[in-house]
Amino acid sequence: MNRSGGLPPDKTGVKVPPSMARQYTLHRSAAAPASGIDYAGELNAEQYGAVSSPPGKALVIAGAGSGKTRTLTYRVAWLLDHGMEARQILLLTFTNKAAREMVERVRSLVPHDTSSLWAGTFHSIGNRILRRHADDLGFNRSFSILDRDDQKSLLNAAVASCEIDTKQRRFPKADVLASIFSLIENTGETLENVITDRYLYFYDWLEQIEKVRQAYIEKKKSTNSMDFDDLLSLTVKLLEERPDVLELYQKKFRHILVDEYQDTNSIQGRMIDLLAGESNSLMAVGDDAQSIYSWRGADMDHILSFPRRYLGAKIFTIETNYRSVPEILELSNAAISVNTARFEKNLRSSRPESGAKPALVAVQDPNSQAAFVAQRILELRDEGIELEEIAVLYRAHFQSLEVQMELTRRGIPFAITSGLRFFEQAHIKDIAAFLRFVVNRRDEVSFKRMIMLLPGCGPGTAEKAWREWLATGWATKENPPPVWSEILLKFKIPKKSEKHWKQLCYTLDELTPNGEYAKPSDMIFSVLEGVYDEYLKEAFDNYENRRSDIEQLSQYGGNFEDILEFLAQLSLMSAVDGGPTGDKTEPDEEKVTLSSIHQAKGLEWKAVFLIWLADGQFPNGRILEMDDQPALEEERRLFYVAITRAKDELYLTYPMMNPKSYTGDIITRPSRFLEDFPKDMAEEWLVGNESPWEDDEPF
Repeated sequence: MNRSGGLPPDKTGVKVPPSMARQYTLHRSAAAPASGIDYAGELNAEQYGAVSSPPGKALVIAGAGSGKTRTLTYRVAWLLDHGMEARQILLLTFTNKAAREMVERVRSLVPHDTSSLWAGTFHSIGNRILRRHADDLGFNRSFSILDRDDQKSLLNAAVASCEIDTKQRRFPKADVLASIFSLIENTGETLENVITDRYLYFYDWLEQIEKVRQAYIEKKKSTNSMDFDDLLSLTVKLLEERPDVLELYQKKFRHILVDEYQDTNSIQGRMIDLLAGESNSLMAVGDDAQSIYSWRGADMDHILSFPRRYLGAKIFTIETNYRSVPEILELSNAAISVNTARFEKNLRSSRPESGAKPALVAVQDPNSQAAFVAQRILELRDEGIELEEIAVLYRAHFQSLEVQMELTRRGIPFAITSGLRFFEQAHIKDIAAFLRFVVNRRDEVSFKRMIMLLPGCGPGTAEKAWREWLATGWATKENPPPVWSEILLKFKIPKKSEKHWKQLCYTLDELTPNGEYAKPSDMIFSVLEGVYDEYLKEAFDNYENRRSDIEQLSQYGGNFEDILEFLAQLSLMSAVDGGPTGDKTEPDEEKVTLSSIHQAKGLEWKAVFLIWLADGQFPNGRILEMDDQPALEEERRLFYVAITRAKDELYLTYPMMNPKSYTGDIITRPSRFLEDFPKDMAEEWLVGNESPWEDDEPF
């Protein structure tokens, strides 16, 4: 200590005025032991180039099956091995599982402590930031996160507080409102644009929906609650409105890594840009050819515009594929090359040629398609491919109906990753309730399910209506009433339900004209057009998909003349255990996978069947009608994702005839995607029928 009263000298002996801050430099201790990883030896040249790149902005285009996760994992290890502290690294993923797996791999690679590394989904990282700064946004740091049920309850309360008259027309239910509001947050679009583009049938409610949205925002604040979208939008709001907080996290996260960058939406892209700033390193890894989620807000332009937004950014392309045989990759390269909005790349297989080209299989109709798939699955199993290494992929869930039926008939076990089994879905059960009740007038469950679809009709109303029905005496009669409406219109129904009740009564009249049962396909069509279509729009955010399911059910019903036989088949296919054996006590067994292509992304199988490759089915008919080129290119990317799931064998199938139940048979046109590659890249299979009396051997 200087006791002379003069100025304190610095280390050079120069006296420092008290107004100046003293400079003091920390010297880092010796670096932690290197992991000993031979990066150049354990990675291919393309992966190594990305992993070992110097700090800065970088985009890694990682093709299907090229080791994207391996590249990200080794990049984190490389940073730790080269002096970067774990707390300065942020790894953003789309699932917590992916984040956990990557961190575990890093821990197995390097001796460094990774406990302070921030890794997780955009939502989980947003939550961590908001827990520290929620008070800057008018929330308490102990805020609640609303799950879907909580969100629905708060939305219902918001609707009630707005006193909206829904007696004359159906107002969107909470699930639909939640989806609408989520799209606004994730795309940055206005409410009017979202309604116009996706929910045009609610346009007349625009003013009231906006009123509910504002009430919902206020209720979240007053209850100190956030929904999942708020974890992103409020994080971005915080970073934009509080420069000091933004600077804090920009200084903290010197290296930001992003997985599946092609799937980021507007708010996620903004969050990345803010945290990266001008000086932080950012490595975004993704594949533009696998951008298939625009329907939930993903914006492919984020990955395409990366070089323009970050001038001087390095672009790495990883093209060595470790999954598929060359024959499949050549076809996939040719197929995606038709798209104009993309980065150039050409996948190369690390595997030798198999000698078997992808099969192009035209069949007579959907039932023949299902029969081919089932028979070939059994043959593949006999050839040594386990059932769990076989998948059937499709554009939309309803396209799996005939395959589900055929696999069940042959006793081939299967699991569905694209949702519930076809006949277990709520909207299919709703339609079936109408049919079951008119056939079995003592079916209390079906009657009440049917009644509770009406606005203002809960369990109490349904119970009263059931008692009135029993009092008529028709429940125990052998045949249905000649005219349902003459009986049911006398029932006491809440005023809010009167108009819908009348329509239900007249619909039942159509199901049993003159006391005779209509054909199953006609019954389904009458229920859909008479009462259920309006309910679908109000109750479900994926209205068009569910309507397609019901249209497919009607088509399937065209195979039956007898309603009793049709309902019996539905019952057999609706086993509550979800398995074809009906025995929940059986141990798990190997199963074929049935999946939509969207659900199959990131997965792989030895043999893949891609079905319903007909224009109007895949690509989607609405996209063809609108002549929407960006949407058509996304459909082609979806096709690309499907075919690159296959390791060894690929079967591309389509029915030449599509028997519509109420419009007659339609000759289908093969999918235009089948024209995107040279014919000699696939082998055509001619499928014929043997004797119709030949029995199939069960599995």
